[in-house]
Amino acid sequence: MSRAAVLGAGNWGTVFAKVLVEAGNDVTLWARRPELSTRVNAEHRNGDYLPDIELPPSLVATSEAAVALRSADLVAFAIPSQSLRENLVQWAAHLPSDATLVSLMKGVELGTTKRMTEVIAEVTGAAADRIAVVSGPNLAHEIAQRQPTATVVACADEARATEVQKLCSTPYFRPYTNTDVVGCELGGAIKNIIALACGIGVGMGFGDNTRASIITRGLAETARLGESLGADPVTFAGLAGLGDLVATCNSPLSRNRTFGERLGLGETLEQAQAATQGQVVEGVMSCRSVLELARRHEVDVPITEAVEAVCAGRVTPGRMLEQLMSRSMKSES
Repeated sequence: MSRAAVLGAGNWGTVFAKVLVEAGNDVTLWARRPELSTRVNAEHRNGDYLPDIELPPSLVATSEAAVALRSADLVAFAIPSQSLRENLVQWAAHLPSDATLVSLMKGVELGTTKRMTEVIAEVTGAAADRIAVVSGPNLAHEIAQRQPTATVVACADEARATEVQKLCSTPYFRPYTNTDVVGCELGGAIKNIIALACGIGVGMGFGDNTRASIITRGLAETARLGESLGADPVTFAGLAGLGDLVATCNSPLSRNRTFGERLGLGETLEQAQAATQGQVVEGVMSCRSVLELARRHEVDVPITEAVEAVCAGRVTPGRMLEQLMSRSMKSES
């Protein structure tokens, strides 16, 4: 039995901890608020995020990171991407020197435009072959209900990816391995932005043609940026690319899609944010950092640029779609 620590007790962190327990591991879940960890231990539920889901009695929660990290073979990070660096600085001294570090986050850091695995490596000093990422069509509530899904475990070290694959494999959660960390991370980060655009279209009353067009062109700009950064184009046709994109853009369980829908209905950014009840909508922040990353590499990302303009309050959702539809004609290929 391996010992795992999951740092972050939101939707995805809690569900991934549940997956790890049901895959046969000894798991400790770190929650920022002591009252939440106390309730998880007493009630075997995370009432703040997944009130209808019963958690395994063997899942232990704590608000002390040092306790969660003690002797861990695997450490999974499941916190908002923009707070990763700050938290890692506090946690680094407690990380076991040989533990596999796993990013469950889907974002790009503001200011540095670094991917989450790059931030982990920079702050902790861990080599790239110790750091993995889990990405794919992983809507947390469906996985919590043991609905079948597949995911990708990516790591520069294929043997380590295979080890993580074994640690989180269950009858309902099927991981595949990949060595393209760049492609898997970019797919996970940019799909949130494309989901915002899809939500805006839905909110404005547009149908399947609009959504399919945004998804397809969103995948194209994701692949363009990925290739410029050395990603394998095939990755974007897989679970961490198209799979995650389709799930996030189509499901009302997606916070990014739902946030965009509220904007399309005419709500302000503040009103849409209030409706999330404190949960982070990663695409709202990542659109700025992804756009900066694309500009540094001179890659055209029109949907990302349009969404960033809406989230910055420079254009209305209606004007955003007008601008996208009036771009100069070109060949699809």
